[in-house]
Amino acid sequence: MKLLKVVIHKYKCIESDQIFDVEDDISILVGMNESGKTSALEAIAKSNYFQDDKDYEYSLSHDFPRKEKKKVGKTGIRQKAVTLTYSIDSNLKAQIEEILGPDVFNLTEVQRVSYYDNTSAWIGENWDYQKYIEHKLTQLDISDEELISNLSKITNEYELEQLIENCEDWEEREELERLKFDGREGEYSGNVLNYHTINNLLERNLPKFMYYDEYYSLPSRIDIYELVNNRLRGNEGKTAKALFELADINTEELLESDDFEDYIAELEATEAIITEELFNYWKTNKNLSIVFRVDHNRGNQVLDIRVKNKGVSLPLKNRSKGFNWFFSFLVWFKRIQEDPSNNYILLLDEPGLNLHASAQHDLLTFLEDLSEDYQVIFTTHSPFMIPSGKLNRVRTVLETDKGSLISDTIQEKDPNTLFPLQAALGYDIAQNLFVSPKNLLVEGVSDLMYLQVMSGILEGAGRKGLNDDITIVPTGGLEKVATFISLLRGSKLKIACLLDSYTDARGKAKMDKLIRDKIINGNKIRFFDQFSSNEKADIEDLFHKEDYLKLFNEAFQDYEDFSVNDLNPKIERIIIQLNKKIDSKSFNHYRPANVLTKKGADITFFKKESIDSFEKVFEEINRILK
Repeated sequence: MKLLKVVIHKYKCIESDQIFDVEDDISILVGMNESGKTSALEAIAKSNYFQDDKDYEYSLSHDFPRKEKKKVGKTGIRQKAVTLTYSIDSNLKAQIEEILGPDVFNLTEVQRVSYYDNTSAWIGENWDYQKYIEHKLTQLDISDEELISNLSKITNEYELEQLIENCEDWEEREELERLKFDGREGEYSGNVLNYHTINNLLERNLPKFMYYDEYYSLPSRIDIYELVNNRLRGNEGKTAKALFELADINTEELLESDDFEDYIAELEATEAIITEELFNYWKTNKNLSIVFRVDHNRGNQVLDIRVKNKGVSLPLKNRSKGFNWFFSFLVWFKRIQEDPSNNYILLLDEPGLNLHASAQHDLLTFLEDLSEDYQVIFTTHSPFMIPSGKLNRVRTVLETDKGSLISDTIQEKDPNTLFPLQAALGYDIAQNLFVSPKNLLVEGVSDLMYLQVMSGILEGAGRKGLNDDITIVPTGGLEKVATFISLLRGSKLKIACLLDSYTDARGKAKMDKLIRDKIINGNKIRFFDQFSSNEKADIEDLFHKEDYLKLFNEAFQDYEDFSVNDLNPKIERIIIQLNKKIDSKSFNHYRPANVLTKKGADITFFKKESIDSFEKVFEEINRILK
């Protein structure tokens, strides 16, 4: 059975029916702090919590919306908490048909209502009692045709009871008794066939909910006497108990023991299993290991949990909150993973809240793997916990004057609620719009345009252009190149730079520091003057001056056309030459580049010097980004 839909009727800050669909793998509730995300998970968890726990039972006093509590208390009406819709999979359908016969149970999904008195009811029943009787008749030793005819007309349990009472043949009466279900307990006013199916098939296959939040973290020291006598309060005590259950250790025997080696061996064996899975996903620091010690503390045995890193061990609580969360969750989760007889749905409240962004990405990978076997519903307000390619998983939670509202992403209009989604999309765009495994950083958009167009022209003429797997990334100026290199460096990407000659000491100092700090290899940086006869050059100097002036004159028709003879030969760079000519500090470099982009020019438009210069650039960049 899989959870398909949730209806939360009234629970704490949820004051009216909130309905949302649940994905087969992962569903994500996104909203601001105090929006009602935790309340939604709690309401679901209490409908069928995976273990007996008073904290996970509905309470009209504590869980019902306060403003309505007194009014509801006077009515005496049983109040609904949640209604959950589940699918009937093929395996469960086969089990039902094996017991009841084919076509008796004709539903593909069922609903289960949970009430504040911690009772429940199934709705949407569609059992065909007559087909059940027809199926069972093939298994009974009854030859009386009149009796068979009367049986085939029976539609409910009451009619069967009447038929049995009126049957005078004791042997046939015993056969008829086989049609009734045994083990019926309590009062049930509906169809007993429904009752049997519910108790022996649906309830048995109903998924259990495991809720987990940061408060379930393991303590660094566990007083075993306190644990045995249930004096370890709160969720830390529950997780500590889970560790010993997972290790299959009898804590009462441990208290009476003087030799702890066998117990430590069991704990370490458990730790090895958890750690192996932990470090499949924990990429932040793989030099960590868990150490268990059992010590005497004033006559009591105490389990000391420490984390060792390069020979130095610290208490678990002294490690990062993110590591503690991950390790403790695996302890909590492994206990249910060792129970293959039950189906579980994981409810995680703000998982990985204290993890670094890259570690949150690793956690998402972990949850993706878990979702192959378990449905997962988690809450978050972190953009790094939202996969931008799977926004269909997201449901938004918004606090309003009318209580918390849960809706699909596309229906939400509140900018604060949508911020994590927008940030996730923005991060994804920043990662993927320009960036690829091989990146050539240039200073401006005009550089990008010249290089792309000239590469295409050269390739069209059968000469060498820029390799297709290299992405040109404009950074917005030399002063920003250093920042881009630092940002992209952590992504395991290949980076090269193609830059204008330095015009001031500040830009050169920044780049020299990056090289000195080994953030970028100096062999990956090229300047345009290396492909030009000038001592200092911009990309425009790769063109023969006549070629660039054709682009400039077409772009700036408000000036008279310039020729090479109009330029000052004592100045090397054509950009400076033209600025002097038009008495400008800096003309718009984009306009000539835009002209070239629109012209559809081929190789015949350019002089040989221009073509050769750009081909040298492309050959060199291809080589260093090979």
